[in-house]
Amino acid sequence: MKKIFLSAVAIVAIAFVTNTTVQAQSTEKTKMVGGAAMYPSKDIVDNAVNSKDHTVLVAAVKAAGLVETLKGAGPFTVFAPTNSAFDKLPQGTVDNLVKPENKATLTKILTYHVVAGNMDSKAIAAAIKAGNGKAELTTVEGGKLWASMDGKKLVLKDAKGGMSTVTIADVNQKNGVIHVIDTVLMPN
Repeated sequence: MKKIFLSAVAIVAIAFVTNTTVQAQSTEKTKMVGGAAMYPSKDIVDNAVNSKDHTVLVAAVKAAGLVETLKGAGPFTVFAPTNSAFDKLPQGTVDNLVKPENKATLTKILTYHVVAGNMDSKAIAAAIKAGNGKAELTTVEGGKLWASMDGKKLVLKDAKGGMSTVTIADVNQKNGVIHVIDTVLMPN
């Protein structure tokens, strides 16, 4: 009888926790990315895996062994290229990068898309204003990115002179913020 009672209590507790989680997520202020709601209560990886526009990025993060890092406490600011951004690279580039022998190069490229800290668009805009129209950001990879405004659009310039535009800003996560970008950024 005691086991049945404990089992019933456990089932009720699980149902309560599940229902509370669903209710909390339904009241969160989310943004839609790749057809999926991005929940501020979830980490970067747990949200990204649901975006149909970021399947290449998620596969690359897994191949580079960066999943646990991006699930960590952070905070991280991630400039997340879409699948179409990866499609702009020369044919075969992504297939080559995800090979085990190219893990170091892939890791370098991916960590170049990450800045330590939680920099929403207002913080980046303030840095741009303070820098007389340009902000220099140091990436986790150790390289530099330059942020500026093109009208009302936030743009990034990489170390090779390539330009990327933020298409969706301020996708809040429990361990940082994601800004969706339209072009892969390249370090030196």
